[in-house]
Amino acid sequence: MYAIIETGGKQFYVEQGMVIDVPWLDAEPMATVTFDKVLLCSNGKDVAIGTPHIATARVTASCVGAAKGEKLQVFKMRRRKSSMRKTGHRQKLTRVKILDISAPIPVRAEQSA
Repeated sequence: MYAIIETGGKQFYVEQGMVIDVPWLDAEPMATVTFDKVLLCSNGKDVAIGTPHIATARVTASCVGAAKGEKLQVFKMRRRKSSMRKTGHRQKLTRVKILDISAPIPVRAEQSA
């Protein structure tokens, strides 16, 4: 089962047991976080698509800890003015582990061959 959630203005593909980095959430480590902006969820056969969100779907995650994104260089230069400025930026992120996806579609049992 998988879902597409929205948090921090970005969209993320999630599955149960996955560890992802999302934009900074004010949550303590080992705290439970619930994402209620679920755009799409699927069990492999059936798909539920929201308009824009699925009202009854929830994704529960556990906060693993904080992380930082990669460093970006910001460079401004004004031509012929002898003016330059170089700064950097590093985004704060929260690392979460997806615990459960509850959706209005039934969970499909995996068929073994």
